[in-house]
Amino acid sequence: MSDLNKQKIVSSVPQKGFFGHPKGLFTLFFTEFWERFSYYGMRAILVFYMYYEVSEGGLGLDENTALAIMSIYGSLVYMSGIIGGWLADRIFGTSRAIFYGGILIMLGHIALAIPGNIALFFVSMFLIVIGTGLLKPNVSSVVGDIYSPQDNRRDAGFSIFYMGINLGGFLSPLVVGTVGTKVSFHLGFSIAAVGMLLGLLVFVFTKKKNLGLAGTYVPNPLAPNEKKKVFTQIGAGVAVLAILLAVTIPTGILTLNVFVGLVGILGILIPTLYFTVMYRSPKTTDVERSRLIAYIPLFIASVMFWAIQEQGSTILASYADKRTQLEFAGLSISPAWFQSLNPLFIIMLAPVFAWFWVKLGDRQPSVPKKFSFALLFAGLSFLVILLPAYFGGSDSLVNPLWLVLSYFIVVLGELCLSPVGLSATTKLAPAAFSAQTMSLWFLSSAAAQAINAQLVKFYSVENEMLYFGTIGGAAIVLSIILFALSPKIQVFMKGVR
Repeated sequence: MSDLNKQKIVSSVPQKGFFGHPKGLFTLFFTEFWERFSYYGMRAILVFYMYYEVSEGGLGLDENTALAIMSIYGSLVYMSGIIGGWLADRIFGTSRAIFYGGILIMLGHIALAIPGNIALFFVSMFLIVIGTGLLKPNVSSVVGDIYSPQDNRRDAGFSIFYMGINLGGFLSPLVVGTVGTKVSFHLGFSIAAVGMLLGLLVFVFTKKKNLGLAGTYVPNPLAPNEKKKVFTQIGAGVAVLAILLAVTIPTGILTLNVFVGLVGILGILIPTLYFTVMYRSPKTTDVERSRLIAYIPLFIASVMFWAIQEQGSTILASYADKRTQLEFAGLSISPAWFQSLNPLFIIMLAPVFAWFWVKLGDRQPSVPKKFSFALLFAGLSFLVILLPAYFGGSDSLVNPLWLVLSYFIVVLGELCLSPVGLSATTKLAPAAFSAQTMSLWFLSSAAAQAINAQLVKFYSVENEMLYFGTIGGAAIVLSIILFALSPKIQVFMKGVR
């Protein structure tokens, strides 16, 4: 897409109307608010639903199996962004991808809300995985479209958008988590479905007035002579996959452990192929190639960060359920409530960080340095959570304030990395691969959780000090290396800060 077309899109969006930002930020803020309410509400109770006994309303799976499924599910959610980004870039644009994705997510939550067997559970997971892949990267991509590349409000706008994500993430574990763990898991999932419906209504009824042309264009459309070939290949690929599943599952070749291993390989292989294709494409300019090289260490740092942060819904969720005092200060705490801590701290601190970056202006740290700070905080958050076992042993319940402190520290890192990474991705992306590069950003979370599916096998109460200490220490070492390399990375970014 040419700079002229980018400016035409920006000009079509009312530039004042939502806290001094483009009016379209209102639509995107509340669409993503309700989508995240739906997703994080479901996620807050999903691992408990899997390993709680059938008599308690769960599926009765082994706990380690449930933790592995949770990690793989999270990986596939972000991996599916490849599909959503490609469809938006080549076929129907980001706006329609958002709408179709929301429909699929809502249907997935409805499937979870129906009491059934393990087969219905996996059907719901498939719908949510594909739907989130269509919606999530494309919402973020449209946020980038409503600002000109030179607009100084851009990073602050992404921080406000990120605060909306986390407002939904804060409320949903309190609402869905309470209903799911104390009343019925299926009723909790029903509330998540209603949340996605509300997000769809906001998007449909406000997009025309607030977003203008943003999201309506197809950046790199299929040529007429390409369409038949591409659709034939897709159909053949789906048919081959269906045959393979039909053969390997009944014969026992494709087991859960094998599937976890395959997703782990794909989590590393797919981003590598993505970087290679974009770098070698004739549609990528020399300046864009240099920026892609700069993006590689940022991507690696993001994988390390999310490998720690995403364990808040697996290892730390189990830690909250089984290692933490849930009767505290006269309150009976639901283990799902701890899932609200991360977004709560982001809501509190995101405006402070947004103000701080704007206040610093050109004096603010470079993107690589912000990423190095994020890794430092992530490592410290894991070192903090090993201290209870060091001081009190592994056979006593832990004061919940230790978990609160760990979540708080990792949030400091998240605010140095996530909104900054979203903004940097929109600026470093090759023009012909704008939505797909946003999908690549989310693949760092996919890779992290694919790795986590293997890591959770090594966690136990007996070795929790070694587990948290090794991973936390590795993050701190990587943060030091990234900080030292940041001036060189900045050169490759060709003027992007």
